[in-house]
Amino acid sequence: MLLGDLLSRFTDESIAAETIVGLGDLPLMARLSEQAEASGLSLGAYAAGAMRRYAAEASEEEWVTLMGMLRRAPDPGATCLHRALAHAVAESNQAQGAG
Repeated sequence: MLLGDLLSRFTDESIAAETIVGLGDLPLMARLSEQAEASGLSLGAYAAGAMRRYAAEASEEEWVTLMGMLRRAPDPGATCLHRALAHAVAESNQAQGAG
């Protein structure tokens, strides 16, 4: 399944949660859930928004890093999703620290 198709299915919370848990990073799942709740969004809506922000706002350096990771990844879609979600969590943490 294409990453875009998967993200469009994130309106179903069970699919969003299952996909994020499938990344194998439970601390990331917990942080995303906390941030989604704090934002007043469902996990799926928050994750899909995080992917859109990543695609629109990631730096050139971030894209170069991601491209290198994708070349070596057995599952490029999962790698991209994990990187984008981790990036969203890091940015949110930085914003909270600055505020």
